[in-house]
Amino acid sequence: MNDLSPGGEAPDPRLGAALRFATELVAWVAAPWALWSHSVVLALVSVVVLIGLPTLLSTPGDKASAIVPVPGWVVILLVLLQFAAAAVASWFAWPPVVAVLVWVLVVAAVVAQGPRWRWLAGNPGTARS
Repeated sequence: MNDLSPGGEAPDPRLGAALRFATELVAWVAAPWALWSHSVVLALVSVVVLIGLPTLLSTPGDKASAIVPVPGWVVILLVLLQFAAAAVASWFAWPPVVAVLVWVLVVAAVVAQGPRWRWLAGNPGTARS
């Protein structure tokens, strides 16, 4: 059991985690795809931001280990950035029918994130001894 907060570890039901991962995966593909024809540098930066930042920054108790511990609100903003990237970039990268499906995925992922985001919002992001 984790003693970071009265709630222990972040609640992250399998469905919520699966929808979040699927949406992140869409963002990781759609953003560079949409940006590539405009700027190769921006496309590569999008990959670094969308994959690198969430890998480095995490709230203790949310993942098995936190490389750089941050408050929960930072993790929420990073997830929202990925969701927004998926939703917006899909319209520029793929046909409209695919973009609509991505929007449905994003909405479902946002709804499923409620318990985790409530936990993250109340987490200061620092480990206690």
